[in-house]
Amino acid sequence: MSNNITVSVIIPAHNEERYVVRCINSVKRAAERVKCGVEIIVVCNRCTDRTAELAAANGAIVAKDESRCIATVRNTGISAARGKIIVTIDCDNRMTENTFREILGRINSGKYIGGGAPIKFERYSFPIRVNEILCRLGFKLTGLYCGILWAEKSTFDAVGGFAEKKAGEDIATAMNIRRYGKKEGKKYGCLKKNHLINSTRKFDDMGDWLYLRLAFKNAGALIKAAFGDSSDYDRLIGEMFYDYNDK
Repeated sequence: MSNNITVSVIIPAHNEERYVVRCINSVKRAAERVKCGVEIIVVCNRCTDRTAELAAANGAIVAKDESRCIATVRNTGISAARGKIIVTIDCDNRMTENTFREILGRINSGKYIGGGAPIKFERYSFPIRVNEILCRLGFKLTGLYCGILWAEKSTFDAVGGFAEKKAGEDIATAMNIRRYGKKEGKKYGCLKKNHLINSTRKFDDMGDWLYLRLAFKNAGALIKAAFGDSSDYDRLIGEMFYDYNDK
């Protein structure tokens, strides 16, 4: 990869030794399709496994953040970035080969402030297909595609980086970027020819009806959170995201 860095890819990682090389390799394949420099920044969050070692051995810059807030972890990576353009992706996911080509084309057109990407799961079953349909419906209704979030670093700086939320920070940040884009006369977009390859590891571990089952099981926690008591919801978020890969 060139020293002339144009794109910085931010990958938050909490004990992701099983997936970090796979994710990095997908970024490298996409980087081979563009002439500009691409740097990969893996932000190790409370890692106790070989994530940092594997990331460094495969050409990534390793940063560290010990907080229990995914937005803060992402912002640590953005602060370390040298590129003009920021692209974010979760460590268990992958990007398709022409992702950077399409992102650069959109930003260089001057029409887009930033945007996201549609998702496709790495395997399918009926319940996973249902989950994808619900995700796509939500994205289509809101226009806030965010599986892969991309924008110029100056845009992230202008909106204060990722919104400081423990969950849903990507959607909140996408809303902030879209709002900022309207002031600048630019659109929030979605990639058309490329997509996020979404991991199914939690379905593999806990069953393909996982999220629908959790929604019904934790309906009370969701209702309480809507009325201001987020204690049960925060506990669920911790179990599903912040403590999921604890060693």
